[in-house]
Amino acid sequence: MPRKKSSHNKIPNLTETLMKVFKKNPKKSFNYRQLSSKLGVTDANGRNQIIKKLRQLQSKGKIKEVETGKFKIKALDNSYFTGILDMAARGNGYVICEELDDDIFIPANNINKALHGDEVEVYVYRRRKNNKLEGEIVTILERSKTEFVGVLRLQKNFGFVTCSDNKMYVDVFVPKNKINNAKDGDKVLVEITDWPKKADSPFGRIKTVLGKPGEHNTEIHSILAEYGLPYEFPKEVEDYVNSIDLSITKKEIAKRRDMRKTLTFTIDPKDAKDFDDALSFVPLENGNYEVGIHIADVSHYLQPDTILDDEAYERATSVYLVDRVVPMLPEILSNGACSLRPHEEKYTFSAVFEITPKAKVVNEWFGRTVTYSDRRFAYEEAQAIIESKTNVIPKDVSLTGKEYTVENEVANAILKLDELAKIMRAERMREGAISFDKIEVKFNLDEAANPIGVFFKTSKDANKLIEEFMLLANRKVATFIGKQNKTFVYRIHDEPDAEKLGNLQNVIAKFGYKLDFRTPKTTTSSLNKLLEDVKGKGEQNMVDTLAIRSMSKAEYSTENIGHYGLAFQYYSHFTSPIRRYPDVMVHRLLQYYLDGGKSADADAFEEKCMHASNMENLATKAERDSIKYMQVKFMQDHQDQEFIGVISGVTEWGIYVEINSNKCEGMVRIREIKDDYYTFDEKQYALVGETTKNLYQLGDEVVVTVKNADLVKRHLDFNLIGVVER
Repeated sequence: MPRKKSSHNKIPNLTETLMKVFKKNPKKSFNYRQLSSKLGVTDANGRNQIIKKLRQLQSKGKIKEVETGKFKIKALDNSYFTGILDMAARGNGYVICEELDDDIFIPANNINKALHGDEVEVYVYRRRKNNKLEGEIVTILERSKTEFVGVLRLQKNFGFVTCSDNKMYVDVFVPKNKINNAKDGDKVLVEITDWPKKADSPFGRIKTVLGKPGEHNTEIHSILAEYGLPYEFPKEVEDYVNSIDLSITKKEIAKRRDMRKTLTFTIDPKDAKDFDDALSFVPLENGNYEVGIHIADVSHYLQPDTILDDEAYERATSVYLVDRVVPMLPEILSNGACSLRPHEEKYTFSAVFEITPKAKVVNEWFGRTVTYSDRRFAYEEAQAIIESKTNVIPKDVSLTGKEYTVENEVANAILKLDELAKIMRAERMREGAISFDKIEVKFNLDEAANPIGVFFKTSKDANKLIEEFMLLANRKVATFIGKQNKTFVYRIHDEPDAEKLGNLQNVIAKFGYKLDFRTPKTTTSSLNKLLEDVKGKGEQNMVDTLAIRSMSKAEYSTENIGHYGLAFQYYSHFTSPIRRYPDVMVHRLLQYYLDGGKSADADAFEEKCMHASNMENLATKAERDSIKYMQVKFMQDHQDQEFIGVISGVTEWGIYVEINSNKCEGMVRIREIKDDYYTFDEKQYALVGETTKNLYQLGDEVVVTVKNADLVKRHLDFNLIGVVER
């Protein structure tokens, strides 16, 4: 007799749902049966999920077991907590504490010299008015940062640095002997050295003079300095890397799988200087294909416990600013020895798969190799082959500017890999992956790095071909180690925040779109439909941005929870060790396990994962700031031009408008809208005119001109000219 098939659907947002029940009934206790009934869960699988989640919540200290199998919410019975300070407007702040579900409000008079991002101890009490948590910072446990970028204002015997960071609520006092030859009005990097008990301002010293505000190099170096990111390598690191033997030796080749005679090529952006991945392709006699994903073997040169490895670890990632790259590794490695340049032999770390014509992997091999890249393609050249299904590269897309013919063997390899990639992508989408193709803003720069034009980078079949095979390698490497239950570095992505998804639904409803939250699968499929439906429309970038914000942040961890956005149970970063330190860790661990090593120290690697995630976050912020800077610089030359834009944000102080043609975002201040007196309506995401009842609502199209373009603050102010009628 066939067994009854049980439901294996994962209950969406189970943590939030259970905590809501507990919060609404703080004095009641519940067992799993009572909670199952409240949630309408009737199958055994669902009940097991609830039992498991209750134990997780108990271990995290969110709930307590009051009698066997019965749980209730943990009361706030401790007055002192530790957390991270997040500064808000008007000098107030919030302390984010893992032990508590709600953030602790800290009024300005209780901040007690703590700064944004500091780890603090806070005394917590409940406000009498609304029973919400409030607190006073009693101890600063660790400063988040002590260096700030700002403008120096000199007096006769001292100076003050007014910091650029809008979360830095106080100027830094600099005694005359700590000015370091800086001039009045210079942009500087100041280090806080002390904050005397009775002083209103911290004391500091000028570490670096960055230049005059508004000058290009000053502003780019300021962006890096704000996030503590370097822009050059110490001399001792350069000296060390110059001493490394970069030759390809017979002795080393003998230790590796020799794949130099296998057809291999790279596909990268036109202006790429480092090529850290290549593909190889061999049709097999049984009708299948051998596909190799070959990655620069950075770990061969980057040895642990060296000054070079220490520097790469501290940087953790390359930083991609608009006009330059700040690399993780010195150029001799990143653009030289580790770059898989055409017609050169290179040491590589490879994932080699036997794949059927239906894109199923039937065999896999991982290990160190030596490869030879036969050819280099730009994405545009590979795209021309895919679109025309021929081996002719037209001159308008070729790297040389001349039409040329590719060998049939190479063209056929690209066409077959494209076919396989499309099958793999379709399978990912069916499994619940989310298709984020957010528009990337790029700039045409002149010789002095001034922006003379804006264009949008779009992802075509050639880009997606590379993406799919990189995803395959990353997933298969992670699965290979994950199933051995050994310590590994995963790239994880949690489920989206239910509240943020609800907010997204409220916004998109105004445009006639709808999300379906019944199951995780209907959520992802309706998200994909939304992202497809908005393509090419005025609200696309806003909806894309809000959808991305509703997602959890991807990060590195030794604790695998899978990757929600990609719909992978196991996922890691293996394919970019030139620009990401976690990939170097993955290479080292993989080789260690291939050599029969026991499970590595999880705590040590978890600490490294946290550092890498933190540095990635800082690099992303710096990259965004450099784009914002270039957008402001670009708009300085378009002061008299009218632009159509979409209202991308509404606040109590005004509306943000994103221009359709170049994605530059600026603000129209509420006091500048003269046709009525406007107030902010949070529910409608709108400014509402008191007399006319006129609405300026999220998603409305408006006409604006540039009122002010402030390069130093990286901020645009717009004049509102009118509304575009729908």
